[in-house]
Amino acid sequence: MPFRLLLVEDDAEIREIVTDYFTDKSGGAFIVDTARTGEEGLQKCAFLEYDLVLLDVMLPEVDGFTICREIRRRSTVPVIFITARDKESDKLHGYRLGCDDYIAKPFSLAELYAKVTALIRRAKGMVKNDIVSVGTIRLDPYRYTVHVHDTEVELAPMEFAILSILMENVGRPVTRESLLIRVWGYDFEGNERVVDNHVKKLRKALGEASGQVRTVFKQGYKLEE
Repeated sequence: MPFRLLLVEDDAEIREIVTDYFTDKSGGAFIVDTARTGEEGLQKCAFLEYDLVLLDVMLPEVDGFTICREIRRRSTVPVIFITARDKESDKLHGYRLGCDDYIAKPFSLAELYAKVTALIRRAKGMVKNDIVSVGTIRLDPYRYTVHVHDTEVELAPMEFAILSILMENVGRPVTRESLLIRVWGYDFEGNERVVDNHVKKLRKALGEASGQVRTVFKQGYKLEE
């Protein structure tokens, strides 16, 4: 049975990108409904049941904070704010209203997908041990942790997303273009060198396991045992 998400976002490009990404990556396990205005979002929340709601803050007609407040009056459905308003005061206000997470624009599609999946699994009581191990690297996608042997290593969100993708494709090359789209999004205006810079940071953080991240000449990177 698919999970139904509601994305309330006034930017048409973001609505399209998120919908396409979640639909394709989940193989149809996620159905994404969208709303362009806050009022439309409120109406859909009132008449349909969702497994998770993604909310922009700055919306026409009704802002995202008001929508979150209304949702919490009658539901415990997970709520994630996606917004350019990343001040600490805004985040704290969102958490006080009852949101479950807060992600700032521009955001990584891979990180957003991981957070949505984790929240739904917890809300539905589906959390289990899905730790992925490749060689000496162990990644827990739901606790958002990485260990090399028994030592936890701290990774920034971009490096964690890159490692997750490489672990999904262990032994197979992943192109820089693919990493750029999945981590930074279709509308990212930078070039592929940003991927190389973050892979360098990833290798440094992995320490003795850095050799598992191999460069594939003129293509991208792959993770080996």
